[in-house]
Amino acid sequence: MNPQYILVVAIIVIMGWFAVGVIYNLRRGDTLLKWMQGGLPGIGQKTTFRWLGTSVAELVIAHAKKPFRRLETLLVFRPRDVFWMTILAYFQGRSDIVIFRAQLTTAPITDLDLLDPKSWSGRNASSQLEERKWESKTYRGLQLMAPKGLLDLATTTLDRLAAPMGKLSPRYARFSLRRDTPNLEVHMPFPQYRVTEANQYFEALRELAQAVSERE
Repeated sequence: MNPQYILVVAIIVIMGWFAVGVIYNLRRGDTLLKWMQGGLPGIGQKTTFRWLGTSVAELVIAHAKKPFRRLETLLVFRPRDVFWMTILAYFQGRSDIVIFRAQLTTAPITDLDLLDPKSWSGRNASSQLEERKWESKTYRGLQLMAPKGLLDLATTTLDRLAAPMGKLSPRYARFSLRRDTPNLEVHMPFPQYRVTEANQYFEALRELAQAVSERE
C-alpha cells in the first residue's frame, strides 16, 4: 500500500477525531453552563468565564455572598480531542467532573481529605498526602486522610457534614477541607442537570459551605 495514502488517511482520522472531540466537549460544556446560569446568582452576581484549552472551563465569582468569599468552578472534561490521551484517560478512570474551590468567610476547624482511590483526582491527592505523612482510614467505602493526630476530629467533622454532602451529590472523587485557602474543595460528577434545578443545586452547595463554616 502506498505510504503516502496511509499518511493521508492517518491525518484525516486524527483531525476528524480532534474535531469531534472538541465539538463534543464544547457543546456539553455550553449546555451545562447555560443550566448553571439559573443558580449562580444565588452565590454571587458577577461571574467571569473562560475556556482553559478544550477540556476545562473556568467560572470565577470573586466577590461571593456569605458563607463564601470567593468561588471558583471548574468543568473538567475527559480529553476527547487527542486519540491517545482519550485512551489513556479511559484507563486512568478519568471522567467529566465539576470542581468547586471556595474561600469561606469562616475557615473549617480542621484539615481533611475524603478520597475515592478509584478516581483519577483521588489517587493523585492520596499520593501527595502520603508524602506529607497524613494518617489514613476507611470511611464509608472511601479513604479518609488527615494530619497526624487529627483523624478522629476529621471523622466527627464528616459525620456532621454527611447530610449536606449527600444533598449536593451522592458521589465524590475528592472532598477537601483546609484551614488555609481554598477552605473547601470538592470533585464530583457533573450534576444531573436534566432532572435537577440549578437554583436547588447551588443552594445545596451554599448549605454545605455554611455547615463547613459552623463550629460546634
